[in-house]
Amino acid sequence: MSDGPFGRPVLVVGAGLLGTSIGLALRRHGIEVWLQDVNQEHVRTASGLGAGVARPGVGEPALVVVAVPPDLLGVEIGRALAEFAGAVVTDVGSVKSEPLAQLRAAGAPDLGRYVGSHPMAGSEQSGPLAGSASLFDGRPWAITPHDEAEPAAVATVVALAELCGATPLSMPPDEHDVAVARISHVPHLLAVLAAGRLADAPADHLALSGQGVRDVTRIAGGDPALWQQIVTGNAAAVLQLLGEVRGQLDLLIDAVSTGARADLAALLDRGVAGTRAIPGKHGGPTRPMQSVFVSVPDHPGELARLFADAGSAEVNIEDVHIDHDPGRPVGLVELLVDEASAEQLLASLESRGWVTHR
Repeated sequence: MSDGPFGRPVLVVGAGLLGTSIGLALRRHGIEVWLQDVNQEHVRTASGLGAGVARPGVGEPALVVVAVPPDLLGVEIGRALAEFAGAVVTDVGSVKSEPLAQLRAAGAPDLGRYVGSHPMAGSEQSGPLAGSASLFDGRPWAITPHDEAEPAAVATVVALAELCGATPLSMPPDEHDVAVARISHVPHLLAVLAAGRLADAPADHLALSGQGVRDVTRIAGGDPALWQQIVTGNAAAVLQLLGEVRGQLDLLIDAVSTGARADLAALLDRGVAGTRAIPGKHGGPTRPMQSVFVSVPDHPGELARLFADAGSAEVNIEDVHIDHDPGRPVGLVELLVDEASAEQLLASLESRGWVTHR
């Protein structure tokens, strides 16, 4: 077993989804990983999955990765700095300014060894069983050094992100918090509000549900207790953006109530512009995409056959959505492909007997 580029083992504090996934990713490189969690069952489960071993009673790690709920970050980071005088300490929490402020207020020792970080990957699922060695592959991983951070500590955390398969991106803690409020925290809250309109909806209304409402509300299924901590921990940035959304909502209400189509069109166009602003694959510019819809019988083996036939067409599928027909044993599969390849895929699938449209 190797300690890799760190020289000594890596200690992961918190064996949930992220902690287990980090352990699994590091173990791909043969790096020794120690696991610690107040829930010993999580440690046993993560160890059984191959994410590392329970922290031994002696020895000091080279790197401590704190992967605990947001309310506990400041305490656990401070504890790691005090206990392991020779270790670099990072965390993978979704808020960066508040834990740093807590550490400074508490007089935490040697803050130069602490560098915050945040992998932009996750799941609505939680716990070690949801962990995956490939969770971070190709994903951005924010590295948020503060003014006192030592260059060697920053380099260690960058190496962690790269070993986990992620792409490290450096930014100050406060800028990170505004960014994640914009691309994660506020979108989550808007999805929650949209999903909340469904909770008491009549059954015949819900029977009309399609892929659109599932897309909009999917992330609302996240753990409410965790999201309470995230939102309150990043309250300033979230409130600023919610105020902007409220202003836009007032404009939308006015446009709909007065029939002001030009104002409504401007808001809708702004939404289209926002979707196009999201970086494309591998962080490159967004490319024009085309949806190809395929009717697929709802029984074993049909999806595998569809993907095999799409592969034979030599067309790369960028994304997949499945919408089940409530009245028939048929699913409508949406294959998202490069616009220039759509006709080639349609023709190839139709030649193999698939019913398609776009």
